[in-house]
Amino acid sequence: MTVERKQTSVRVELGYTKNLGNFENLKLSIAVEDFVRDGETVDSATERVYAFVENKIVDKVNEMEKELKNG
Repeated sequence: MTVERKQTSVRVELGYTKNLGNFENLKLSIAVEDFVRDGETVDSATERVYAFVENKIVDKVNEMEKELKNG
């Protein structure tokens, strides 16, 4: 009997809400799920995925704010 081993995965989701006034908000959320790679711990995989998501959300927030400013 062969036992199949499941890979451990980590998931990170970050969100940002921009208040536009007049009871209007613009929400942005990015989530990434990835597997723990060979030689990685769960903590190091989480940090890797977190850094990726954090960089993406900062990029997208900057894009969003630029678009709002330029109309």
